[in-house]
Amino acid sequence: MTQQEHHRQHRVGWLRAAVLGANDGIVSTASLIIGVAAANSGHGAIMIAGTAGLVAGAISMAAGEYVSVCSQADTEESDLSQEKDSLEKDYEAEVMELAEIYRNRGVDSGLSETVARQLMGHDALGAHSRDEIGISEQTQAQPLMAAFSSALSFTVGALLPLLVAYFYTANNLPFVIAAFSLVFLALLGGVSSYLSGTRIHVGVARVTFWGAVAMIVTALVGIAFDVAA
Repeated sequence: MTQQEHHRQHRVGWLRAAVLGANDGIVSTASLIIGVAAANSGHGAIMIAGTAGLVAGAISMAAGEYVSVCSQADTEESDLSQEKDSLEKDYEAEVMELAEIYRNRGVDSGLSETVARQLMGHDALGAHSRDEIGISEQTQAQPLMAAFSSALSFTVGALLPLLVAYFYTANNLPFVIAAFSLVFLALLGGVSSYLSGTRIHVGVARVTFWGAVAMIVTALVGIAFDVAA
């Protein structure tokens, strides 16, 4: 029987951006609503603040992810350009360099050079990109995917507490928003842990803890400015 292994490394790019966006959407929007509500603001002001937070946050997340990942892509491109130049100037030195990498990983001296030559004969730049620089198809920067994933997931995350605030207008809104948001965060932590193959309770604990901290702090800020907006 052939053992089938299901690796998750290919999910790193979009999963990181999606989890970050959804988490930020829930925490920032819920905290904003709680802070404004704790200041005894009217329901209209709460909805305006929450909606503005959603729009600004989604755009900010997309722009931030795009700029950040573009910087990573620029660094990768620079490294690959430098490596390409080295291959053109001194191919044999690059063969020895790659062989040395394999020797350090435990490959026999003679075999390491053979492997290096064969891999470079197939794709010299790809071999050095993978084994010398550490760039692979799974981890290569993808700015547009990161930006889209972050913006979409932030919007979905922010909509959850915003919809709760829209349909619930009683005086204890901050407590209700906090309770629902912690549930949303727990679900997010569980799903992201499942997709990444880690322990679910760890993912749930870390996102709910920091979400609770953020909501408590903003509630205290709102109470400190106890004025009608």
